[in-house]
Amino acid sequence: HVAQELHSVHDLEKFSFAMRRCSVPLLRHASRRQQLAVARAFAAAPDAQRQVLGATVKLTKSPTHADNDHHTVDTNDLLARSDTYISRHLGTSPQQQKEMVQQMGFNSVDELIDAVIPKHLRRTDEMALHKEPVSETAALEKLREIMSKNIEVKNFMGQGYHGAITPSTIQRNLLENPIWYTSYTPYQAEIAQGRLESLLNYQTLVTELTGMDIANASLLDEGSAAAEAMAMVVRGTSSKRDAIFFISDMAHPQTIELMKVRAAQYGVNTVVGDADTFNFTGKKVIGALVQYPDTRGVLKDFSKAAEALHSHGGQLIVSADPLALCVAKPPSQFGADIVVGSMQRFGVPMLYGGPAAAYLATSKKRARSMPGRIIGVSIDSQGDKAIRMALQTREQHIRLDKATSNICTAQALLANMSAMYAVYHGPSGLTRIARRVHALAQLFAMRASEIGFEPETFTDFFDAVTLKTDPINADWMVDFLLQHNISARKIGTVNVQFSFDETHTEQDMTDLLAKLQEAAAMHARHELPMQQTSAHKITEVTGLLPEEFKRTGSFLTQPIFNRIQTETDMMRYIDRLARKDLSLTYSMISLGSCTMKLNAASTLLPVTWSSNSNIHPFAPASTVKGYRQMLHELERYLCTITGFYGCSLQPCSGASGEYAGLLAIREYQKSIGEGHRNVCILPKSAHGTNPASAAMAGMQVKWIDDSRGIDLKVLKQLAEEHVDDLSCLMVTYPSTHGVYEESIQEVCQIIHDNGGQVYMDGANMNAQVGLTAPAIIGADVCHLNLHKTFAIPHGGGGPGLGPICVVKHLEAFLPSHPVINVGENIKGGQISAAPWGQGGIAVIPWMYITMLGSRGLTE
Repeated sequence: HVAQELHSVHDLEKFSFAMRRCSVPLLRHASRRQQLAVARAFAAAPDAQRQVLGATVKLTKSPTHADNDHHTVDTNDLLARSDTYISRHLGTSPQQQKEMVQQMGFNSVDELIDAVIPKHLRRTDEMALHKEPVSETAALEKLREIMSKNIEVKNFMGQGYHGAITPSTIQRNLLENPIWYTSYTPYQAEIAQGRLESLLNYQTLVTELTGMDIANASLLDEGSAAAEAMAMVVRGTSSKRDAIFFISDMAHPQTIELMKVRAAQYGVNTVVGDADTFNFTGKKVIGALVQYPDTRGVLKDFSKAAEALHSHGGQLIVSADPLALCVAKPPSQFGADIVVGSMQRFGVPMLYGGPAAAYLATSKKRARSMPGRIIGVSIDSQGDKAIRMALQTREQHIRLDKATSNICTAQALLANMSAMYAVYHGPSGLTRIARRVHALAQLFAMRASEIGFEPETFTDFFDAVTLKTDPINADWMVDFLLQHNISARKIGTVNVQFSFDETHTEQDMTDLLAKLQEAAAMHARHELPMQQTSAHKITEVTGLLPEEFKRTGSFLTQPIFNRIQTETDMMRYIDRLARKDLSLTYSMISLGSCTMKLNAASTLLPVTWSSNSNIHPFAPASTVKGYRQMLHELERYLCTITGFYGCSLQPCSGASGEYAGLLAIREYQKSIGEGHRNVCILPKSAHGTNPASAAMAGMQVKWIDDSRGIDLKVLKQLAEEHVDDLSCLMVTYPSTHGVYEESIQEVCQIIHDNGGQVYMDGANMNAQVGLTAPAIIGADVCHLNLHKTFAIPHGGGGPGLGPICVVKHLEAFLPSHPVINVGENIKGGQISAAPWGQGGIAVIPWMYITMLGSRGLTE
């Protein structure tokens, strides 16, 4: 049998590859070492002997014994782990595959691939990965060993990320429920009424907290949401020349930097300064962003700033903490035009930066300029109430480079978690949580002042207390606390901030105060005595904000936020919504590569491990060695798969990756004195996000017809026409028509010959892995949809990951970060709020690649 199938194959590597496709199970599932041993024996055997070799050959020289049927059995193979992932991931058997390819006129899958992918584009080198698949258990054990290197400290860092308690019923019945995490974006309302209702709850929650008219169904993170809000203001400005956008220096540093990068692409000047002293009446000031409470924890009323901006048509954006808004005056009451923020602390762990749902809320008159999706109530064909997407970013396919945003996916799964968190707790429960957090901060401020550490403010704060440590150096204080497994945030040279959250207890606060007192005592033995603080102004702990900032009136009065009283009620409500939706638990969803994958449970288990989920994205490097190792390994995996040199995991979606890749190109061209290059050539079949991303990167789009494939003569003429200002070509491979264009290398060379770079959209990367690679076709940068090719669940519309891989000369222009150093000599523009984007779900592709190995990925 073996001889009949493999008789004509003489090259050892080809022989071994063919053996993996043969119909003899023992050979097909043998290890690479075993298959090569068979190959050598077969190649050395006389022709006559090959006729009987299949029945007599020994796979290895390892110990063997004969079974009851007198067949030779390999002990190593017999004792190997049986829980291999590859057989579960590929749903078709070899016989089924053979039947399918025969229907197409081929004898094998290999013959099909040879006919489809041009020979000169085929990969000839081995990916720098382990070759053989790893069992699910072994992969989990390896990852657990790596992540055990993380040190879970008591976190008081804040800065937009906080500890949160995920109610067990939400974790069990929603986050870990495949009905919720395998469903697709709700483009078809009739199979998505459950998710749509939950997302409508999310929007209602946001509008109630902010006091605004309308909210979208989530964005990627707080920083990029602020940048999207700024883009709304810029788009509504008739003249951008000399326009100024003000950013408060009391906003979170990651938000400030991200907005500055985005504004530069729009040609808008940014001014970072003091909102208390800045002159907002200047007519060139088109808008401003402020933080509420600010990054030092202080609450301020921005009514005067709003009034000054409105006097000449400017707009005020407020980045607000939603838990604070449960007890604090909503931004609408002091003149906010747009409110953004992160819902992470509504039941979602920190996850080393994400994912978590961001929000954007505004007035109804600005609805059509909003990014993202808006869920609305309508009427179905029977006249009954029905929910659907009233506005969606797929209008990119219509407006292309004139679209409001390049946002495609969002954070639906996380938005649903936060919505259910609010449903479960209700307004009274949320208020109680917020008052408790504020009470802990009040008590801490009072007691810290008693031992010589004066807070910046005794009254106008919510959860964060910034202490003056003078004359103790802030660096010394933060290091001292870290030695005792307490993380705090250094601000300046003599200020340290402590942020309280839902997970903290009074004992945590007592332990923290004890260490502060110990530090003061150590300092007093060697230095001058600590300064005496003024008499503290907190006479009692009430959990109430000052009258000036206190929320008045009721909120979340809708029945859904007030009728869920028990865990049973919550479980039944989540299940009732789930039963309205189509997911992979019911059937295949043939709507594209986002859904056509197995979301293996083994890849998802690590997401909720404490060593993965309870880590702050700005945690000191000494406490996240496990995370850094896992992320670095994933970056290396993606580089060898694509054939590229460098990788960034910071982009949080495919569209975000597009933007990051285009920025890398533009920054590189600036570095060589060609920053004037701003033309992007796009095939007309391009995904709608491509032209929107190009516009966001400050490029002018030039279209080329590719209905019959890219015409090289037409492309050459267009490229030569723009030889002086050509920046790049954006191309999808295989094309959106599903074709491996044979001339793709010539296409890339034409762009390079005319001074441009090639950006490859990685949406169809699943059709390349192990067979060809972006580097082989001639691209310079590509993004990867890890929620497509590398098995991150689609979650009903997010989360995803959109890392980019680049050639060597672009590596220095990968996204950087203002808080955490993400790599030596990395100086590109920041894309996401966290340094590694949504680090918490990077374990999913790490597990996927580790379990499959290079052979499994190729198969």
